[in-house]
Amino acid sequence: MHEGYWIIGYNKKNEVVYLEAARLFNLQHSNLGEHLQSLKLFYGEPEKQAHPEDRCICTAPSARKITGKVAYHGDLWVRSDFRGQGIPKSIGGIVAGITLGMWDPDFLCWFGRRWTLDKGVHNPPHCEPGGAILQLVDENVSEENWLMWMTREELRRTVDPCDSTKPALAS
Repeated sequence: MHEGYWIIGYNKKNEVVYLEAARLFNLQHSNLGEHLQSLKLFYGEPEKQAHPEDRCICTAPSARKITGKVAYHGDLWVRSDFRGQGIPKSIGGIVAGITLGMWDPDFLCWFGRRWTLDKGVHNPPHCEPGGAILQLVDENVSEENWLMWMTREELRRTVDPCDSTKPALAS
C-alpha cells in the first residue's frame, strides 16, 4: 500500500503554482496526539534526525481520539500570485476523492493557522486549537496550529453527497 502522494498544479506557462502532499499513518496502537508528540509526523527516525530541542505539543483533546488509519493532508503551497483565488477549495474535492479511493481512512486530518479558518481557506467539520504547537530548530519553525479533521463518513459525504452508506429515506 502506498503511504503518500502529492499533487502539483501548473499554470499555462508550465510553472508550478500549487503543491499538496498527503500521507497515511497506521495509528491502530496509538493516536494522533502521541504521534505528533513523538515527532514521527515530521521525521522517519526522530531519535536520529530531530534536533534535541525539537518539540511538538498537542493539547487538542480530540487528537487522542483520532486512531486507526489516519490520512494527513499537509504541506500545502500556493504561489503568491495565485493566492486568494480559491484554488485549495477547487482542488479539495479531488484531493478528498484520491484519499478516500486510495486509503479509505478512519480519519482525515490537517493543521492550519487560525487565520485560515477566519478567511475560509479551511472549512473543516471539526477543529480545535492546540493541535500542533511546533518547534523545529533546524528548519527554523516555531508555530501554533489548529487541528482540523473529519471522519471517514464525513470524507465520503465530501466526495459524494449522495453516498450510499447514509440511511435511505423511508418512502
